[in-house]
Amino acid sequence: MSDFIYSPPDTPLSILYADDHIAVADKPAGLLSVPGRGADRADCLIHRLRTPYPDILLVHRLDLDTSGVMIFARTKTAQAFLGQQFEQRLTKKIYLARLWGEVADDTGRVDLPLVVDWPNRPRQHVNFESGKPSITDWRVLKRGAGETRMRLMPLTGRSHQLRVHMAAIGHVILGDPLYASGPAADHPRLMLHADSLKIRHPQTEAAMTFAAPCPF
Repeated sequence: MSDFIYSPPDTPLSILYADDHIAVADKPAGLLSVPGRGADRADCLIHRLRTPYPDILLVHRLDLDTSGVMIFARTKTAQAFLGQQFEQRLTKKIYLARLWGEVADDTGRVDLPLVVDWPNRPRQHVNFESGKPSITDWRVLKRGAGETRMRLMPLTGRSHQLRVHMAAIGHVILGDPLYASGPAADHPRLMLHADSLKIRHPQTEAAMTFAAPCPF
């Protein structure tokens, strides 16, 4: 990853929803959620959102290569309320992915603890001694041409969770720059998209679901 050159997409900001308490955006693949180290990695989704919403506050993140729904808070109270929902696993997150190979079963669960692979950061790996509990439910949507379209439902929110879990069951996500190799890596982007997110609104506590169209 030392030769990585950050080249964020020059795409218009896509706001899915906004009110006085929250803002929801569709993050494009290739754009950081928050600033990285160095001036060359200052461009990110939260920075772009500060133009229309100067009060924007971070709640969660998506990987650089992942696209889709991200929710932000506009007050400290909303940030704390939403943060608790993520910590207590009260949100419902659905991702769409294209995987290498044709998955045999129709549904399943991956329950494998994950931890950072220190010598190979930012990679994560399965570790039964020091890994944190990590659970992903999955459902096949379509098979064919040597790949599988899958709906992924993480019950926990570990770094790279979906990417490592799919690799662990022998079906890496197509285009993954960290975990795929050979033909599986030969795609224009990581084929992983945060399709929808269900939360309770920090003011009304009403259940709300936000969705972003899948670009692949």
